[in-house]
Amino acid sequence: MDYNTQRSKLIMPEYGRHVQKMIEYVSGLEDKEKRNEQIRAVVGVMGILNPQLRDLSDFKHKLWDHVQIISDFEIEIDSPYPIPTKETFYTKPNPIPLDKTPLKAAHYGRNIQNMIDMIADREDDELRRNMVMFLAGYMRQQYIIWNKETVLEDIIFRDINVLSQGRLSVPEDFHLPAFTHSSAAPVNIGHGGHRNEPTHSRGDGYRQDSSHRQSSSQYRGNKKKIFKKK
Repeated sequence: MDYNTQRSKLIMPEYGRHVQKMIEYVSGLEDKEKRNEQIRAVVGVMGILNPQLRDLSDFKHKLWDHVQIISDFEIEIDSPYPIPTKETFYTKPNPIPLDKTPLKAAHYGRNIQNMIDMIADREDDELRRNMVMFLAGYMRQQYIIWNKETVLEDIIFRDINVLSQGRLSVPEDFHLPAFTHSSAAPVNIGHGGHRNEPTHSRGDGYRQDSSHRQSSSQYRGNKKKIFKKK
């Protein structure tokens, strides 16, 4: 029995072992022109076995790169694209530096803290005043989303002052608009953009049907039964 544990490791399992064996066979050919001819046929098979790559604009380039990966970058062919090196795929990327500064208010998040610092570093002008007012409305929105409860504007204004270490303050004549949840029912728009009139509810229709059945039954009850003589 030939078990998978006794075979060579699959480098890219999504293509299967047959593709890997074909690439190994092409790598062993001595004639370079024959290798180029055979590898183009193998790339065509790989495109059929991996059709999701066709959604990418450079899917053919990726197929040729996969040939190099499966051959462990040892196959010598004339690729229509720049041949990558092993370091291109196996070198670890540079780590992204993370801001580990403790948050002053975790429920607002780091983005709002960065916005406050950015606005506080600006010159005191009309644009900065407008940005502070917009920030207050945005902070209230985020507060309600995460805490699931309303909040007084005085609390938002105080948090802006505290998080900016006193560098920002909301204008005294500014007030946040009243926060209300929309209670209007959705409007159905028919063909041509016309508003459809509200239809009767299911309960109303049921009551109408019931009254209709009741009147019909009463009518049938008043009718005299006619028996035919046998």
